[in-house]
Amino acid sequence: MTIFVFVGSLLLAMAMGIPIAFSLLASGVALMWHLDLFDAQILAQNVIGGADSFPLLAVPFFMLAGEIMNVGGLSKRIVDFALAVVGHVKGGLGYVTIMAGCLLSALSGSAVADAAALTALLLPMMVKAGHDKARAGGLIAATGVIGPVIPPSIGLVIFGVAANVSISKLFLAAIVPGLLIGGALWITWAWLVRREKIVPPPRKSGAEIFSAFRKALWALMLPVIILVGLRMGVFTPTEAAVVAAAYALFVSIVVYRELSWKDLYAVFVGAAKTSAIVMFLIAAAMVSAWLITVADLPSKVVGLLQPFMGNQILLMIAIMVLVMVVGTAMDMTPTILILTPVLMPIVKAAGIDPVYFGVLFIINNSIGLVTPPVGTVLNVVAGVGKISMDDVTRGVVPFMIAEFAVMFLMVLFPWLVTGPARLFHG
Repeated sequence: MTIFVFVGSLLLAMAMGIPIAFSLLASGVALMWHLDLFDAQILAQNVIGGADSFPLLAVPFFMLAGEIMNVGGLSKRIVDFALAVVGHVKGGLGYVTIMAGCLLSALSGSAVADAAALTALLLPMMVKAGHDKARAGGLIAATGVIGPVIPPSIGLVIFGVAANVSISKLFLAAIVPGLLIGGALWITWAWLVRREKIVPPPRKSGAEIFSAFRKALWALMLPVIILVGLRMGVFTPTEAAVVAAAYALFVSIVVYRELSWKDLYAVFVGAAKTSAIVMFLIAAAMVSAWLITVADLPSKVVGLLQPFMGNQILLMIAIMVLVMVVGTAMDMTPTILILTPVLMPIVKAAGIDPVYFGVLFIINNSIGLVTPPVGTVLNVVAGVGKISMDDVTRGVVPFMIAEFAVMFLMVLFPWLVTGPARLFHG
């Protein structure tokens, strides 16, 4: 009955068109009434306490870094470098999209920011080259999924805070899985374009490639600084977000000179608005998280998953299928905040490595950004690229299948995540 009250009130509020943050508060209040615990003071304390977290400072700073990166020319130079390297092969613009997506993921940590930048920069070029617009849009949307996986990742930060798991370990463990997703998209694109009659542009000379690399070098140094700093213990993930924002600001204003001082206000306001949405979601979800613990919902879910508790792989498959279903109807951040306090006790009881689970959980939620009908990234690509949602959905299907295949491969072979994680973290 407790599960029904929580889930039913949440779904009812969402069906009525209430924003997800307020829906979470409504479901929290409904659960408090059901448990005879309603107290407005407790509600307010949990909302305030939910956002009062030092690690969560990484969210607005990574948001700011992403805004500066797109406006200040870092994204454009990374795309130009990828174009110089692989743009000449058949279907080269698709490989440029994947390569640029992996590089941009190491800068912003936001699927929406990466998808918007790639759509604006590359979709017109791909259509002009003769590629099917729906397929090109689908590839860009699927590439945006890599954003929340390869560190720095806002999703991993939120999960780390909600699950009390080391964010540094999550960052380092997610590098190889993110690259594997990029590799799966590469293979899928190569298979899809093999019959297309596309005339690729001429190969760039060594001097042109070096010139593109030299122009993009300042942008390419940012992920190196962040990852080396985390690995060597120079700064925490929260401090890394500040370093990323400050570095992006310096490069945009002083080096590339594409961001003027008068543009800064709009950049800061844009980052503040996006951060406010995410932070309010987190604050509202903490009410539900507290009540989930008080109502002992994890033990009830454990009872439902009891048949799988003896086999870690079967349990992970069951959990991943559950998250896939939820991801079709709910955005990434609320899914993380709602399911993490429910699933983490189950994961710990089964003896599954929390870092390994966290990486797969975030990958699954990231793919949820391109699964209809909600598909936030699909909406972004459709809006920026002026494509219908039906066309983008049709185009993304083969790439989405490839991403799910890689995810379940990691479920069957956990060392694909845990092995590199030990190598990077020591």
